[in-house]
Amino acid sequence: MISASTKRTTLAALLFLAAAMPAEAHVGVGTASSFTAGFTHPLSGFDHVTVMIAVGLWAAMKGGRAVWAWPLAFVGVMLAGAALGMLHVPMPFVEPGILASVVALGLLVALAVDLPVSAGVAVIGLFALLHGHAHGTEVPENAEGLDYMAGFAAATALLHVAGIAATVGLGLRFRGLARAAGAACAAVGVGLAFGVL
Repeated sequence: MISASTKRTTLAALLFLAAAMPAEAHVGVGTASSFTAGFTHPLSGFDHVTVMIAVGLWAAMKGGRAVWAWPLAFVGVMLAGAALGMLHVPMPFVEPGILASVVALGLLVALAVDLPVSAGVAVIGLFALLHGHAHGTEVPENAEGLDYMAGFAAATALLHVAGIAATVGLGLRFRGLARAAGAACAAVGVGLAFGVL
């Protein structure tokens, strides 16, 4: 059993490491003018897929209200962040924060961190704001931009559902597999930080 102090120290160290390097996975990549482009964007990179699934895994591990509150918070705050990006409202540390989200959410799952639902909403909301802002800076300021946003919101929700379904499907007996998936998510973040992935 890992002590709470060791968990906090490890999480802090990895967050600082992840924040040191940008994910460089968003701005200027591909087209952002249709529902299909928006839908496929979250499926196009390790950072997107791992974070969205990790939110679902963590929500299902927590259970109760978190199963719907955490994914809903992510999608809602992500759309608010996208609106800020579309309006060209500057936000610091977007790319390092996105990379930190990969590591942090992976560790939250891997270490089975049990936060109150409201604290989980805050953590998830912060990362969702950064992901959304990055998406929003790519979106054209017209109707096709709204289609793009609808597409990436739908894909994000489906990835959350995939994480929830995987955890529920595995059940408590195989909870270690969900935690291993969280560790893999954190490893992806570290790999992105060092340019390995």
